[in-house]
Amino acid sequence: MLTPRPPARPTDPNAAAHERVYRALRQQVMHGELDPGQPMTLRGLGKQFGVSMTPAREAVRRLVAEGALTLSSSGRISTPALTPERIEELAAIRALLEPEMAARALPRAHFALIERLAAINVLNAEAALRGDAVTYVRTNLEFHRTLYLRAQTPAMLAMCETVWLQLGPTMRAVYARLKRREAPQHHRAILAALKAGDEPGLRLAIRTDVTQGLRHLAG
Repeated sequence: MLTPRPPARPTDPNAAAHERVYRALRQQVMHGELDPGQPMTLRGLGKQFGVSMTPAREAVRRLVAEGALTLSSSGRISTPALTPERIEELAAIRALLEPEMAARALPRAHFALIERLAAINVLNAEAALRGDAVTYVRTNLEFHRTLYLRAQTPAMLAMCETVWLQLGPTMRAVYARLKRREAPQHHRAILAALKAGDEPGLRLAIRTDVTQGLRHLAG
């Protein structure tokens, strides 16, 4: 005798809407599609994403908790506008976390992964040649994230993404001003260390890539 299936629970439209707003806005901040210190309102976000203020408010609440947005005591919502001291702090966190994740990924860095990273690096270089700062930031982060996923350290990666979120708008603004026309040179050193199975070289290449890149932001 078949057991009757329990009735399906009705989905909460606000929950689905807030998740959509959260993911889209989070991506915009991380990839530098928004300016540092750019103000926004719940009403404006609701109109932008075609939702009511309730899911917009919930999405903002989550993003404020992650450091992707700031909320002043007066209720003003904006993207992070970082001081040089804050950038130095975030750079130090990246320099600690990312070489460790890369080292843990190294034993799992098969040929297909290295080929994938090389392909992303080509897209990064093409974005630099076009002067497309948003795509440059997005493909730069994609290069790092694709490698770190192989480390299978979800807690470390979540911490790292929180740092990337805070840096996103500032990274885009600075790279646009610098008018960089080539992919980060240290990406080539990262790829070479992966091919050679060279953990010390990989750690050094990652640390150098992170610290030298962020030095421009704090300058």
